[in-house]
Amino acid sequence: MSRVVLNNVTRNFGAIEAVKDLSMTINDGEFVVLLGPTGAGKTTTLRLIAGLEKPDRGTVEIAGTDVTAMAPTRRDVAFVFQQYSLYPHYTVFDNMAFPLRAPGRNLTPEQIKKRVHEIAELLRIESKLENRATQLSGGEMQRVSIGRALVRQPEIFLMDEPLSSLDAKLREDLRVELKRIQRELNATILYVTHDQLEAMTMADRIGVLSSGKLVQLDEPRKVYETPSNIYAAMRLGSPQINILDASSLKDTDLPANTHSVGVRPEDIVLGSANGTLAKVLTVEHLGVETVILMESEGRNIRAMLGGDAPLAEGDETSFAIREGSAICFDRQGEIIS
Repeated sequence: MSRVVLNNVTRNFGAIEAVKDLSMTINDGEFVVLLGPTGAGKTTTLRLIAGLEKPDRGTVEIAGTDVTAMAPTRRDVAFVFQQYSLYPHYTVFDNMAFPLRAPGRNLTPEQIKKRVHEIAELLRIESKLENRATQLSGGEMQRVSIGRALVRQPEIFLMDEPLSSLDAKLREDLRVELKRIQRELNATILYVTHDQLEAMTMADRIGVLSSGKLVQLDEPRKVYETPSNIYAAMRLGSPQINILDASSLKDTDLPANTHSVGVRPEDIVLGSANGTLAKVLTVEHLGVETVILMESEGRNIRAMLGGDAPLAEGDETSFAIREGSAICFDRQGEIIS
């Protein structure tokens, strides 16, 4: 069973705590995404599981075995990096077959050929198997890089922002492909990204990291609707969530210890008769949606409306919060249940 468990794992680099008392479980067949900015500890977490880093404290278990002191080659994990790292003088077939030819695998040429063709078909690159890596596009090279990991059938796939170097259209296509392949293979994947769209569309669960600490691990919709704190709330959503002072809101029933309120742009209602006054700063027409940036009492507020929003820069308006949509935080920035 491909289950990975981190128990109170800490990794320091000098005075810097890259990962702090991290405990999490990636279940068999689950697609978990670690989300956070640069320096949050995402890649270090992957490297700890792979054995490329050793924890200062804590343990790592893979498939029920404590692998904390085990060499990377014995852990049965596959690592997909941001850069393609292909052998340029090899064909696509030989690049994908390379890990299957490692000593100890004892696979016949027929078994290797069968496995490579199965994965190439999943990745839709069968027609490229005889091409050299240098003859491929960026998207094709990343498919080969992913395919080289998939042929191994490891306990877990560790993916470190594998789509970040591709253009937007290719990223969108490969997001869909990768999720489809994961479901077909029932693969266990721990995927690192700073891209919230990748996290929301691919993950079974999202782990939000902040300076090496796991602040929330939950289903994407739950992280979006009930973030554990303001930091988690601001990791998901585009445009970003509005954080407002509770004292500035009119006619809004809030818990007594509410210090600030999170409001998603789609939950801002404009033109309310009893709302708070605001001035329109910019209007962004995005087709089916329009994003309005307003200023009210020295604070910027974003609202998301339909595509035909009848507002222009400089207009005066008022806003209110859609009933039941306010996310309340205490003085420490933690959610009030």
